[in-house]
Amino acid sequence: MELVVGRVVKSHGIRGELVVDVRTDSPGDRFAVGARLVGRTGKGPKATDREVVVEAARDHSGRLLVRLEGVNDRDTADALRGTLLLVDSDALPENDDPDEFHDHQLEGLRVLDTAGAQLGEVTEVIHTPGGELLSIRLSDGSDALVPFVTDIVPEVDLGAGTCVIDPPEGLLDLGSS
Repeated sequence: MELVVGRVVKSHGIRGELVVDVRTDSPGDRFAVGARLVGRTGKGPKATDREVVVEAARDHSGRLLVRLEGVNDRDTADALRGTLLLVDSDALPENDDPDEFHDHQLEGLRVLDTAGAQLGEVTEVIHTPGGELLSIRLSDGSDALVPFVTDIVPEVDLGAGTCVIDPPEGLLDLGSS
């Protein structure tokens, strides 16, 4: 399974740097010098993949500025706008911490309340400067953002394919549909 670790937003400067929205908890590992990623342009059957190699990466205003091998000017960088940067989930290291998860492990989990009633499904993990949020598609079709903290998400059971949430009053009423 391929996992998105970043998306090229735009070019930066005239020497081929790319502004990348980071979609991983480990940007230092995923965008380390020499890291090999898959760059996917387009969608569906028209999508094309090519291997890209990271030459350099640095923090910039909550995003990364990334240089890829062979991307040395603004025109080449501009052509990569919207490119998804992917890794193979098999290449990710095993996680020994029972309270840490890769995004792809959480996406698709059934969401239950503390009484066991099904509330919906995790559709995405959103990384913000304040922490992670679970985007949940509720049973009524609306969406809600739930902070991924132990007080609100006390249990994740990957084997059962579930996570239990104990939302404060009103949290699920403020869905972002």
